[in-house]
This record gives sequence, C-alpha cells and structure tokens, in this order.
Amino acid sequence: MILPGQGVMTQMTGTGLGPGGIDTTTPNVARIYDYLLGGKDNFAVDRAAAEQLVAAIPDVAAIARDSRAFLDRAVRYLAAGAGVRQFVDLGSGLPTRSNVHEVAQRGAPDARVVYVDNDPVVASHGQALLAFRDRVIMVHADLRKPASIMHHPDVLGLLDLTQPVALLCTSSLHFVPDEAGPHQIIAEYRDFLASGSYLAITHANAVAAEEDPNGDVGSATSVYSRASAQLHARSLPEIRRFFDGFDLIDPGLVWMPGWRSDPGTAPAGRMRSLRAGVGRKP
Repeated sequence: MILPGQGVMTQMTGTGLGPGGIDTTTPNVARIYDYLLGGKDNFAVDRAAAEQLVAAIPDVAAIARDSRAFLDRAVRYLAAGAGVRQFVDLGSGLPTRSNVHEVAQRGAPDARVVYVDNDPVVASHGQALLAFRDRVIMVHADLRKPASIMHHPDVLGLLDLTQPVALLCTSSLHFVPDEAGPHQIIAEYRDFLASGSYLAITHANAVAAEEDPNGDVGSATSVYSRASAQLHARSLPEIRRFFDGFDLIDPGLVWMPGWRSDPGTAPAGRMRSLRAGVGRKP
C-alpha cells in the first residue's frame, strides 16, 4: 500500500520524473489543493506554488476547506435526502478526509462511488488506498472524455446507468478551457445519465475575481498558468449553462458557503468565493 508521504511521492530522480513518468518539476493543481488542505501528497514545487497562491489570496486555503465542506453537504443531501446510491466524482483529487464514499456510505452503506482523475499520482494513491474497499473504485482518465469514462469497463461493472447517478464536478470545470468545450462535455455526461440523476458543481466566478478586495486574482491565475492547468473564471450565466437540462434545486446557483449551510456554521473563507449548485435531471 502507498501511504501519504511514502512510496511514489518520495521516489524522485534527477530527471524530475518519478515512477510512471510523474513530473516532479511542474506544479500540479491536485497536489496544490492537497497541500492547502493540510495533506502530505505533494512535492516541493507544489508547496512553493501553493505559498504563492496564499500570498496572492490570503484565505485561499480557507476557500479550499469551504469547497470540501460544500462537497460534504451536497453528498449528504444526495445520499440521505435524494436517495442517490451512485456517485461519479470528476477531478476528484488526492484522497483526503471526508471523501465522497465515506460521506455517502455513512448514511447509505450500499452507495457506490467512482473517482476519476487524470493525474498519475492521484490515480496510484487512490487505487492503492481503495484496493480493499467495497463499492469504490478509482479510474485514471480525463474528465474531458465522457464516453471513455462512462463506457469504462470498471465503471460499467460498478454502476447501473439505468438508475440515477450523482455527477460531482467540484473545483474542476474552471480548469477546462473554453476551446475544450466544457458545456458540451457536461451535456454529453447528461445524456448518459438516467432521469432522476444529479449534477453538483462549484466554479470560479468572474465577478468575484473582478471585484475581489482581498487578493490579487491576477497573480493567482498566473500561478495556475505555470501549473498543470490554467484557471478559467466564468460569468454567472456561463456557469448556469452547465445546468442546461437540469432543474436547479433550492437554493439555486449561489455563493458556495451559502448552499444549504449547516446551522451555526460560518464559512472558513470569504462568502463570495466560488459559485455552487446542484441540479436534477427530470
């Protein structure tokens, strides 16, 4: 088993490539996120990039925690409130506390979860850590290729696509450039989903970037541009377009900390950070 801080994460070579051709010289979005959440599955170059993000936006780590908290709330709602028993987490990132399968299976032990990520570190860690768990798999694939994921034999072996599925896209679509057709990508996933399925999204909002009084968003975007993916903040109408063919559930497409917040809790970061919403396919 590959444990945090061991195995592939510590075996670097002078070429800057670890086992499996993992690039240890270029910052990676998933590993930056892991560092911001207090994880150990990251390289020095990722930690340096994360610190540059913190310098540009001081509460970026708090926003990352708020994103994780939204995912927790959304999965709890979908499993306990909506009765969903199948989940696909696109761009899942490195394993951390309160993973989707842990949250879902607390209320629904029969819930099945597919994690998808295109980063080899994420895939190797996920496959090792989940090797002996029932009803949970990790697929190494690019979320921009819906057919290859939804037709993947492991996915078809675990999920019944004639039944509702919750598609989770938290902090992932704003790393898909316009030229890749992100709205068409989500529409293709939608067409694979049965009636009664759900789509959950968090996404960087261009308005928040333009009006941010607390940080240098331009510097933050520059950090991401030197990493494995570039940040693409979008307008509210552009974010809402991802829900074409879905009915947004209450409270709609809102600032992330305000989506069904738990009573007595306050956001760790700013209120105006990412947009969040959950929609149901009729």
